[in-house]
Amino acid sequence: MRRLRILVMAALLAAPAGLLTARISAQDEPRGEPGEKAYVTPPAWKSVEIGNFYLRRKRYRAALSRFQEAARTDPYSAEAHLGMGKVYDRLGLRQKALENYRKYLDLLPSAKQAEEARDVQKAIARLEEKLKGSRPPASPRAKSDKAAASTR
Repeated sequence: MRRLRILVMAALLAAPAGLLTARISAQDEPRGEPGEKAYVTPPAWKSVEIGNFYLRRKRYRAALSRFQEAARTDPYSAEAHLGMGKVYDRLGLRQKALENYRKYLDLLPSAKQAEEARDVQKAIARLEEKLKGSRPPASPRAKSDKAAASTR
């Protein structure tokens, strides 16, 4: 009995010293519960589908997040850039909308789809017109530089 008490006391005295010197790195810590699966990014088409759902519901920030996720998953997803263009257009971020609409047109795989994208082309023209109208007038020196460059 006495030996048992001595062993328990020795174990208790040794344990805190061992715990103080042992350091656990973040990599050694378990992530989540056992049997819990890690988050897997959905395919681009699924993120676009969810983004379109949010867009129809006028939840623009949520839609933008999904379209951006789709573009990260598949950088060649034309639909993701179309969705981002629509969201940026509705949020009033014209330059970003214009960039995404152009990227959409660049990524279309066929001429038939490009013809179907006339609404996008109209939106590009409208945004370019608004951006031209919202810029401050150029200085007289800049105008003369442009005129000199065009005559060369």
